[in-house]
Amino acid sequence: MKKKHTLSPLEIQLRNARLERQAAGTDPALHSARLALKSFQSQRLAATHADLMRGDTYDAVLFFLDELYGTHDLTQRDVDLERIAPTMLRVLPADALQTMTDAMSLDALAERLDTAMARLLGPEFTEQQYVEAYRQAMTRADRERQLDLVQNLGDSLSELVRIPMLYGTLVLMRGPAKMAGLGSLQRFLERGFNAFRKMKKPREFVDTIIRREREILARSYARDPDPFAVT
Repeated sequence: MKKKHTLSPLEIQLRNARLERQAAGTDPALHSARLALKSFQSQRLAATHADLMRGDTYDAVLFFLDELYGTHDLTQRDVDLERIAPTMLRVLPADALQTMTDAMSLDALAERLDTAMARLLGPEFTEQQYVEAYRQAMTRADRERQLDLVQNLGDSLSELVRIPMLYGTLVLMRGPAKMAGLGSLQRFLERGFNAFRKMKKPREFVDTIIRREREILARSYARDPDPFAVT
């Protein structure tokens, strides 16, 4: 009798994110609402962190905006990741594997939070309605968990980019990844790695974003009339 495969934490988070996106995609109204929400959040984040969208932090901001709040179809990336997950579990060093798991945990949680908010908001909403849904859709603990995961991911990437052989290995993967039909995943990995690799002070970048977002979270739950007015 064939032994049943037990999913790893990485595989569980990959599956959760994919299933959340798939479920939303079967409901046209919800899909439209989620796209509107992601677009709003991307614009809001770009405005909050406008000062970081220049110099050596520019690519890192775009990476977070596109990968977390972009409106493009992530179906192929989901397929690629789930297909290559068993190989990653075998060959990645523990710290790199934890970084991937944190990234996918963040992805799965973000999708769940977005779906909950989109159900309340629909495709058209005001900033005030957004803030109200931000408080109502999920618990404050979920919001804080999301920022904890962003912090962990940013800190991990800041450390990983300092390992010369890891970048070399990633570059060498381009050809095999393309031949194996994993081009979407390869672009995702290289984009994140290169964005952090370019920065002189990646930890300072991460700390700045987290500080501002935690202040927005606190002000939103305190019912501040202008929670996004942070510096």
